Amino acid sequence: MSQDSQTNPSIMSHVSIGTNDVAKALAFYDAVLATVGAKRILQFPDESNPQAVAYGREYPEFWVHPPHDESQASVGNGTHFAFFAHSKQEVDAFYKAALEHGGKGDGEPGGRPLYGEAYYGCFARDLDGHKIEATYWDISKMQDHS
Repeated sequence: MSQDSQTNPSIMSHVSIGTNDVAKALAFYDAVLATVGAKRILQFPDESNPQAVAYGREYPEFWVHPPHDESQASVGNGTHFAFFAHSKQEVDAFYKAALEHGGKGDGEPGGRPLYGEAYYGCFARDLDGHKIEATYWDISKMQDHS
């Protein structure tokens, strides 16, 4: 890891989502998150039978596991998880991978005028119904608000 908690520019440490089928969820996220340069960073209890996996580029930022209270995983209304893409092509690949691995479309790749000219993104639902997004921000089109 190239950054520590003192130099990481993010305000988030990590997020966790619940799943009702770990194996299927991991196959889905292995494929989808690879499109934005993320991979498995940590696996517990071990690599041969992971029950909790953290994804990221360098740091464990996005955890997938069954709920700790052993209840069924459910979707948070109004909640979604957005991943940075480095290009429009990565956004397109993210969406395509989500659909090819059993996800459902919830907003095709493209601009969203409400989000500003710099935004290009897509939305999908994972196998448990969680809403996920890939975003590319064209900084050459961003306005200075200082």
